Amino acid sequence: MVAERVVEELYLAGGCLWGVQAFIATVPGVTSTEAGRANGTSQRIDSAYDGYAECVRTRFDPTVVSVEQLMAYLFEIIDPYSVNRQGPDSGPKYRTGVYSDDLAHLDEARAFIAARDDAHRIAVEVLPLANYVRSAEEHQDRLARFPEDSCHLSADLLTKYQRKGDLAGQEW
Repeated sequence: MVAERVVEELYLAGGCLWGVQAFIATVPGVTSTEAGRANGTSQRIDSAYDGYAECVRTRFDPTVVSVEQLMAYLFEIIDPYSVNRQGPDSGPKYRTGVYSDDLAHLDEARAFIAARDDAHRIAVEVLPLANYVRSAEEHQDRLARFPEDSCHLSADLLTKYQRKGDLAGQEW
């Protein structure tokens, strides 16, 4: 009998979801990503986004990558001190956050932040997932399909981690 692979989910918000998805998809142990929006105030997204944060639904194999490691990857591409802004994008939909249905994931995310010397300055929200809405197809894997499009992540940064495993050997 073959053991079934365990896959867990974490929702990562780091500004424009195009770049976050392109980056997180390269992380060893991430099995799939999906562009979406989390923790809004309705089940429908209107032009004001109803309080949703742009995020990436991240499915991962916890035997390969931990929540702590996913947090370290996220912190590579965000300004964790910025409130409602990443790069040129501003507004509540561009806030940074980590969301999950699994309270252990949230505890791990909070522990990662608390272990930093500058934890008191960190503006990344860590909350239970209240709701999630998948983004339209045009937003899925956008930078892979249209590399000339822009987001707050530089092409240099995305290329730096293009090869899976660039951060895998680091101590967390």
